[in-house]
Amino acid sequence: MRVMVIGSTGVLGIPAVRRLLADGHDVSGLARDESRVAAVRATGAKPVLGDVFDVESLTAALRGHDAVLNLATRIPDAKHAARKSGWADNDRLRTEGARTLAAAVRAVDELAIVVQEGVSLVYADGGDAELTEDAPLDPRFPATSSLEAHAAVAGLEAEGRTAVRLRIGTLISADPMTTALLTAARRGSPLIMGSRDAWTTAIHPTDAAAAAVAALRAPSAVYNVGATPVRKRQLGAALAVAAGVSRPRALPRWAARLFGPTEVLSRSHRVVSDRLTGATGWRPEKPVPGPDWF
Repeated sequence: MRVMVIGSTGVLGIPAVRRLLADGHDVSGLARDESRVAAVRATGAKPVLGDVFDVESLTAALRGHDAVLNLATRIPDAKHAARKSGWADNDRLRTEGARTLAAAVRAVDELAIVVQEGVSLVYADGGDAELTEDAPLDPRFPATSSLEAHAAVAGLEAEGRTAVRLRIGTLISADPMTTALLTAARRGSPLIMGSRDAWTTAIHPTDAAAAAVAALRAPSAVYNVGATPVRKRQLGAALAVAAGVSRPRALPRWAARLFGPTEVLSRSHRVVSDRLTGATGWRPEKPVPGPDWF
């Protein structure tokens, strides 16, 4: 299959390209300009120039491809993540970028499959209940743009394309966001948002990328993507070991609600991924957070 990866140099894109190549696909990576060509080529993908915010440019880049994985995000660093303005670029990718992608796909007859990333933080607090894809939603900043991205590509299904929308759990690894979290913990910042007894669904980026690749053979639908849900105290303990602190501090939920982006992180999310497993056979290779995740 000829697959275009948007966001090929990111935390999800790099392992996705690696998995696609290992599976024998012909893989391209979108490069927004000449300055990004070398970085895309370093992933193993063939660079193709294109602008995710320009329909004509993106249409030209997508020609000759059977499928596209849109894994592009621009997550702010810890310094800017607490402010709404810090998420502007990421929100634009998921709103304007996804709308541009949908319009471009409509102009490329041979492109049959679209896989769009998103986050499971859109779910309402579920307490101890398992959250399937049909569980109630309560989208709040900064997760709302994820649903807008999904809505933008969902309409392609009615036009005969396969439109897969992923709700991915919290990415935990040696990535910049996790590293910043661990660094802050050494200075006394919390590693747990909300109750220690609440549930959380994390996932290692290599498993999330493998899920995105597996989604190429799934029918149109929304799919959760996560490792085995664990109590927040269990994930906190794993993070504390990685940070080198004796006990993970917790920020109470009432306090998390005062800090914008941390409110969604303080919810109890026992998200299950049975639908994707049933459709594709995908299962996480790292099912429980531990030292190997870091």
